[in-house]
Amino acid sequence: MPKMKTHSGAKKRFSLTGTGKVKRFHAFTSHMMRNKSKKQKLRLRNATTVCPAEESKVKRMLAKA
Repeated sequence: MPKMKTHSGAKKRFSLTGTGKVKRFHAFTSHMMRNKSKKQKLRLRNATTVCPAEESKVKRMLAKA
């Protein structure tokens, strides 16, 4: 069976941590920032992990599962 191809959109948006979790960045950070509170913008800065329910789908797109 041939190798699975990596999903081009997923490889730009997600990365794997050392422990195997999937890291992602938040949405709502590209424009109209003046309408968002400082608190909201501070929280959107930091990366987070993908929820466990979606993790297997993302790993499959990255061809790591």
